[in-house]
Amino acid sequence: MEFSLTDEQLALQGTARRFAVEEIAPVAAQYDQSGEFPRALIQKAWELGLSSTAIPEEFGGVGLSSVDTCILTEEVAWGCSGIATSVMCNDLGLMPIIISGTGDQRREWLIPCAEKFTLISFCLSEPEAGSDVAGLQLRAERDGDTYHLNGTKCWITNGGEADLYTVFATLDRSTRHQGICAFVIPADTPGLSRGKKEDKMGQRASDTRVIHFDGVRVPSSQRLGAEGEGFKIAMRTLDRTRPPIAALATGIARRALDESVNYARERKAFGNPIGTFQAVQFMLADMAKEIEAARLLTLQSAWMIDGGRRASKYSSFAKCFATDAAMRITTDAVQIFGGNGYTKDYPVEKLMRDAKLMQIYEGTNQIQRLVIARELLKT
Repeated sequence: MEFSLTDEQLALQGTARRFAVEEIAPVAAQYDQSGEFPRALIQKAWELGLSSTAIPEEFGGVGLSSVDTCILTEEVAWGCSGIATSVMCNDLGLMPIIISGTGDQRREWLIPCAEKFTLISFCLSEPEAGSDVAGLQLRAERDGDTYHLNGTKCWITNGGEADLYTVFATLDRSTRHQGICAFVIPADTPGLSRGKKEDKMGQRASDTRVIHFDGVRVPSSQRLGAEGEGFKIAMRTLDRTRPPIAALATGIARRALDESVNYARERKAFGNPIGTFQAVQFMLADMAKEIEAARLLTLQSAWMIDGGRRASKYSSFAKCFATDAAMRITTDAVQIFGGNGYTKDYPVEKLMRDAKLMQIYEGTNQIQRLVIARELLKT
């Protein structure tokens, strides 16, 4: 059992931390207010090797491990979780290709993404199928070697900016998960269109949209895996991407703690810094211990994935605990700041808004609890 980071991991952490401190944090409030998509900033992250990190070396990528990805994600999220979500989205979108693509498919799609800045979106959620993935309504009708897709996806991260989409659709709604297929679809495919951009409470720098499919023709060569394997591909993808979500939440929480500690040292009440009062000290202590626990759960689940172990339960442990902790910690940060924390003059109100989404996306925390319970009750 080894808890120290390697020299390579320390270098990666340092690069990500400098990028968060010097490039992201100074403009985070600006992008939060405007809702503008920070394309140039995300491209710079890609140029530094902080995006599309899951592409294996044999296809021109850096091939970071899950542990490495979690280390860098926590740092980037410290700067802004909305920007971090858009940076991370490429690995989510690419993961179905990495885990289920044929050799030819991986060469066709992964190599260009490693060579040129490209944005990829993961299209799973629908208006009537969020937590209930098996209830997809996007229809894929087969016609020889071609599929015709009709329907809508929603809550698609980077949806209005993506060059490539990994899309999940069903051959037969009545068969639930057994009829789901996965496809890779370029953004310029006829019939694919981008809908309205969501005006979100938090993580506003991340572009989130509805995507429409109106008779989109997709050759069978762009299907990942066999017919009916889409549900399995989606679940395997989410098992691998939940630890980075937990790391993202840990980054938000760590920023909230850092801001709270600094404020508690400087803000005075009754003639003394508020950090001298036990009520504030206890809040800071609880924040710190929850962050440490969240990080350890996150790295444990990532370590299991890197070792080829089945990590569904542990990925859900990490995602559920870390995101719930981030919500509590950011709420306490606003409390420590008092009235100042409720204004946009200080960063903690943004952190609180950003943290809420962490409990919802990539499987709500209620779904994570179902996964954990089912794992416990297996015989």
